[in-house]
Amino acid sequence: MNDNGQQPYVVDIEDITVANDNFRLAAWTGQFLQMTLMNIEVGSEVGLEVHDDTDQFLRIEQGEAKIVMGDSPDNLTFEATAEDDFAIFVPSGFWHNIINIGDEPLKMYSIYAPSHHPAGTIHTTKEEADAAEAAEHDH
Repeated sequence: MNDNGQQPYVVDIEDITVANDNFRLAAWTGQFLQMTLMNIEVGSEVGLEVHDDTDQFLRIEQGEAKIVMGDSPDNLTFEATAEDDFAIFVPSGFWHNIINIGDEPLKMYSIYAPSHHPAGTIHTTKEEADAAEAAEHDH
């Protein structure tokens, strides 16, 4: 699948989300908005992170997750569980992590405004995503 950004795009978002086997795949990157697909393996997680320049919306299409958020990495005061058809809203500046607590891959999509990842981003594994994000922060 290619990044379909900068072009009109209509898609069955549940179908492409469930079909995605990449940890992260940028499916549409526009000038002001980005949609990525995510596949979190059983027992794995997105990883603790914070976005100071964007709010984030995520929707789960398959699986079960624990969501933690807080104002610092060691003060994660918000915790919730979510599953198929649940939406997660992450305010800018909140540290957050999404952990797969189910028995199948966690399939979800994320929408950022503004875009957060380079157009065409494909991270096949969490390790690849972690390395790419570390390199981005080194610049």
